[in-house]
Amino acid sequence: MCKVLNLSRSGYYAWFKCKASPRTQENEILSQQIQQIYQASRETYGSPRIHASLVAKGFQVGRQRVVRLMAKLGICVRPKRKFKVTTDSGHDLPIAENVLDRDFTTSEPDRSWVADLTYTSATM
Repeated sequence: MCKVLNLSRSGYYAWFKCKASPRTQENEILSQQIQQIYQASRETYGSPRIHASLVAKGFQVGRQRVVRLMAKLGICVRPKRKFKVTTDSGHDLPIAENVLDRDFTTSEPDRSWVADLTYTSATM
């Protein structure tokens, strides 16, 4: 393999045995912390909040480094769903009459007696 890549054997084994740099080790620790914070926030925290959480935990890290590590981990914020109005009050459809007129007293369960109407059952 060394002949194919035009490398010396001693250079390959020196690379193979060397430890990771301190910066790489810090990035590994930060990556684990970022994933924990991200999961604890139900995938809603972006880089500003994750950065603030890391600083609160005592890490000295810049926001751009957090952005870079999040991109490397494939972490992105799940966007908040927009509010959608589901009630259309401005329609011309017939509206049910207020039969009970806020009188919720009854003599039996599931029954209501109204003066103007005949017997009405809540369970049909």
